Amino acid sequence: MNSTVDVDYLVVGAGAMGMAFTDALIDHEGDVRVALIDRRHGVGGHWLEAYPFVRLHQASVLYGVASTLLGGGRVQHRGPEAGLQERATKSEVCAYFEHVLADRMIDSGRVEFFAGTEYVGGRTFVSRVSGDRFTVPGRCRVVDAHYLAPLVPAEVAPPFAFDDARVVPVNELAHIEEPPSRYLIAGSGKTATDACIWLLARGVDPDAIIWVRPRDPWMLNRAVIQPVPEVFLGMVADTMQAAESAASLEDLFLRLEDAGIMLRIDRSVMPAMAKTPTLAMWELELLRMIEHVVRLGHIRRAQRGLVDFERGSLAIPDDTLIVHCAGDGLIRRPLVPIWAPGTITLQPVRSGFPCFGAALTGYVEATRRDDDEKNRLCPPSPYPDSMVAWARMTVVGARNATSFGAEPDIASWASQVATNPARIPPDVERSAQLDDALGRLQTHAKPGIARLAELSMPPASS
Repeated sequence: MNSTVDVDYLVVGAGAMGMAFTDALIDHEGDVRVALIDRRHGVGGHWLEAYPFVRLHQASVLYGVASTLLGGGRVQHRGPEAGLQERATKSEVCAYFEHVLADRMIDSGRVEFFAGTEYVGGRTFVSRVSGDRFTVPGRCRVVDAHYLAPLVPAEVAPPFAFDDARVVPVNELAHIEEPPSRYLIAGSGKTATDACIWLLARGVDPDAIIWVRPRDPWMLNRAVIQPVPEVFLGMVADTMQAAESAASLEDLFLRLEDAGIMLRIDRSVMPAMAKTPTLAMWELELLRMIEHVVRLGHIRRAQRGLVDFERGSLAIPDDTLIVHCAGDGLIRRPLVPIWAPGTITLQPVRSGFPCFGAALTGYVEATRRDDDEKNRLCPPSPYPDSMVAWARMTVVGARNATSFGAEPDIASWASQVATNPARIPPDVERSAQLDDALGRLQTHAKPGIARLAELSMPPASS
């Protein structure tokens, strides 16, 4: 069956960014109609396929859509993160997006959701269940919210060959029936750290864990990535002050480590990876208990009793469980203008915090008419991978914040959006700590950004 869906926007992808864009758009564009589609069975994107024990690595209030707070904005009063903002579990995030879809979007009468459908181009999407085809009018703008969709281990094959070896995605850790003599964790990022922490917190001996880290990671101290103006802006001021005086990228990251902003698991190794998820100190202490760390590059082939790497091999017990954590949560594709004729390609706008960037894109789409002006206000910002990419992201994000922050209406809107980590709410009580952070920002932001721009430049060819 072929049907025409009479809408103004077709949003392809109902993950966090697609939901945040749609929410802001319908909040500020009076009579707009939206078709929201996703190949999965519901909204929430990769959260529907994530491992059972995953939590947000940042405060809940910094994630989700602009109109609806995720969680209660509560501070934890017990446990190892007492004093820090709560972080939602997988089930809480999925329930949140279902609530936003039903009570916020569908009830508005302006959003229709098509689950289990695939966009095939030509303003057409097709049901993966029934085969029905749907088209949207020529005036309809296609919003690509899938351009940077993460790849999670449950949905991708391990990036190495394996023969007669026990290899499972990280999701299966929660379902094992008998413990192996060794766990081999393959991956250097947040998923791998979550897997290690989950095992250690459940009594697995650190000596039973082999951690394959092709690159050591830099991570952000969760205590300074908090939705509290004096804390977050104090961290930004510290970052700019460190950048202003840094002799090199390595020197910058070491200064940030000394300032309590950046963390590394092994202080004897200079990390090469800087995707910079957040990490709590209690998690860092657990991770440092794992002594069997393999730095022989990526796995090429795994077989019973032996793993071959780019730079060597490792004998392992025959019953070793190899845990595949090597998805890609931050996809790095070429940056393209967010606004192009007939299309909008969602990408981050500021440093990190893609939900805020997607909501900002929705707000700008609803309140501006000229695409050139929209692109001027919101150039895309890259996801980081290395130290140089992190510096480049920070420069682009800071310049973008200056650009859109100079627009009075955007500044007013952003100050009321909880997913904006740098916001100062209109009713916030000023403190000496906040005044100090703002003063240091005023002093160090311009020279700090200039130095970060220098450090992020590729080396001159000889």
